[in-house]
Amino acid sequence: MTSWIRGTCTANDIDIHYLRTGGNKPALIALHGLTGSGVCWTPLARALEDRYDVIMPDARGHGASSAPARGYLYQDLANDVTGLIQALGLASPVLLGHSMGGMTAAAVASEAGTAIRGVILADPTFLSLERQREVYASDVAEQHRRIFGRDRDEVLAEARQRHRHRSLELIELIIDARLGTEMRAFEVLTPPNPDYRELVSAISVPNLLVIGDSGVVAVETAHQLQALNPRLRYEVIANAGHGLPYDRPDEFAAVVRSFLETVDAPHIQLS
Repeated sequence: MTSWIRGTCTANDIDIHYLRTGGNKPALIALHGLTGSGVCWTPLARALEDRYDVIMPDARGHGASSAPARGYLYQDLANDVTGLIQALGLASPVLLGHSMGGMTAAAVASEAGTAIRGVILADPTFLSLERQREVYASDVAEQHRRIFGRDRDEVLAEARQRHRHRSLELIELIIDARLGTEMRAFEVLTPPNPDYRELVSAISVPNLLVIGDSGVVAVETAHQLQALNPRLRYEVIANAGHGLPYDRPDEFAAVVRSFLETVDAPHIQLS
């Protein structure tokens, strides 16, 4: 990680901070979920940096990226990613997104055509409108607000108790990312989200849906999406929930690598 590149680019009228493994290799843009940050992809980036330039941006309102007063809906996040691709001069990158990042990746891919090479959706926030309203009306944002008044070590100790199978390094990255997330970022939960069926139907490049057996996206939904878009295939990681990139990092990395090898992404070309 010491040799990785930290940078900031201006895209969609904000500053987007990113971490990048670098090298003249095919580009993979990894988009984190709500309350995460680019550095939370560290385990995956280590697993893939031998063959890929893994670019890990902080979404607006997260990490070291700008936190404007407004503009946190999925189309705003998608425009940020499109701007990042243009600002960094990336030729045909593959998009990878988890949770909020998965919905964002789907939104970008639905409009990008063949300007991207492929897309990987890791248990994206493909929720029914009813479920969106339930989440929006819940106390999830208030829970986040309360965390700011607490001692970091106390929060970290609780996280270690809840996630004993995760490494201390990863838990610290996740907690620090959460503490660096602005309250306004929760505006992304405002319903309605884009219709995920329409997004997936519009993706014209190979796409992979990676889900757990107890996450947000059910196998039945994966079947339905596969029927809508024959370019989509899905993989189920056993004994994993919504946090599958964190809870099953080795299995997740293997699935991602296998898909990337089939995509055969071209090398990055800088403008």
